[in-house]
Amino acid sequence: MQTYDAIVIGNGIAGAALSYELAKAGQSVLLIDDGNPDSGTRHSYGGIGYWAGTTELTTQLFQAGFNRHQELSEELGADTQLRELDLLLTVEKDADVDELTRAYGAFSTPPRFISATEASELEPCLDANAIAGAFTTRHAHVDPRSLVAAYNQAFRRLGGHHNLSAVTGLVKVGDRITGVTTKAQAYPARTTIVSAGAYSLKLLESAGVKVPLYFTHAEIVETAALDFEVRSLIMPAANARFEMESKAGAFDWDKPNAQIMPPVLEAGIIQFADKTARVGQISRFYTGFESPVEGEESKKRILGAIAQKIPNLKNVSGDWRHCLVSFTQDGLPLLGPVPSVHGLYLFSGFTGPFALVPPVAQRYAQWIGEASDSFIEQMLVNRFSAE
Repeated sequence: MQTYDAIVIGNGIAGAALSYELAKAGQSVLLIDDGNPDSGTRHSYGGIGYWAGTTELTTQLFQAGFNRHQELSEELGADTQLRELDLLLTVEKDADVDELTRAYGAFSTPPRFISATEASELEPCLDANAIAGAFTTRHAHVDPRSLVAAYNQAFRRLGGHHNLSAVTGLVKVGDRITGVTTKAQAYPARTTIVSAGAYSLKLLESAGVKVPLYFTHAEIVETAALDFEVRSLIMPAANARFEMESKAGAFDWDKPNAQIMPPVLEAGIIQFADKTARVGQISRFYTGFESPVEGEESKKRILGAIAQKIPNLKNVSGDWRHCLVSFTQDGLPLLGPVPSVHGLYLFSGFTGPFALVPPVAQRYAQWIGEASDSFIEQMLVNRFSAE
């Protein structure tokens, strides 16, 4: 039986990109994908906020992410549907514009504030009477499913093995992980990399490991093809979710099936090349892995909120989708070796994955082959244990 250089568990954007980059670096790689329909990648907007760096590290990585995306369609041999468009961060009528301006001033390219009339000129579907204005900047976008499929196809062309099955456990010998098991068989590897987003927690728990990785339950609505065009990516300017994520570590996530913090509704929309749209989103801070709600009421709330800004969406039908979105308290991913267990690595917890994952995966594949990288070393799991 072949012993792989690396097994990558999970086929969202993180696992797809990393498995490709490892194979490109000459490693023998097995990508294990259970096809989970709750994947955060499958139901995400696909936005690339290359303007949104707030530190030297994130500013350089976000720009590198945009640069990497500009290479990928040709390199992978498939169209990822990369484009640039206007981002409109809508401001509620009772909002403090000065405070929001100060907050957005922290970004490497701060969005500029425009009036409601100017915002509706950029996006004719937007009701100028529903908002006080908007912050705007240029933003990039890809189709998430097309990007993952492109990575997967290129990975297989490089000789990578792609197994469509669920990992049932990690093989542990002493203090070392030596591979994984599925229902069919065991697969040995020199390095096992968990890249399964929120579901990484379940696998690590089976190995007796706990890491500071958290998740929200994200709920969106996927529409059929619209008979009108939404030109922009629309999101709210006030984003309570990120502030709440920064406080997540102060709560007890070991309590089963518990609401940690109140849910947040953020009315936004992105339309894809096939004219379908994703409308979101409700984020729930809930410790269980199954959704705590039925979808119909959430769908009504989401569509009702966005229809206040885009009246054309008032009677649009769509399907409710649920996925888990992982994050860390400091907004950086969890990378590198898992403390106290040899042979087990992480590549999870990306906030803004479409900007961060492509350049970080490229660097990580070199780093794991024992190349030094000051960027990767700032994102290692042990930064929290050091604190």
